[in-house]
Amino acid sequence: MPGPMSLVIIAIVALLIFGPKKLPELGKAAGSTLREFKDATKGLADDDEDKKEEKKH
Repeated sequence: MPGPMSLVIIAIVALLIFGPKKLPELGKAAGSTLREFKDATKGLADDDEDKKEEKKH
């Protein structure tokens, strides 16, 4: 787990590279990407559970 100082450095570098106007857009895009990934992996786990139940019957 990165310490608080390294998180501050990462935030400053991101601000310098992308600028203050782009950071909210990047955060929103990252959040939606993570949400889609979470939903996809949840769907895979649900499919595995369904297959296990089918094999029991």
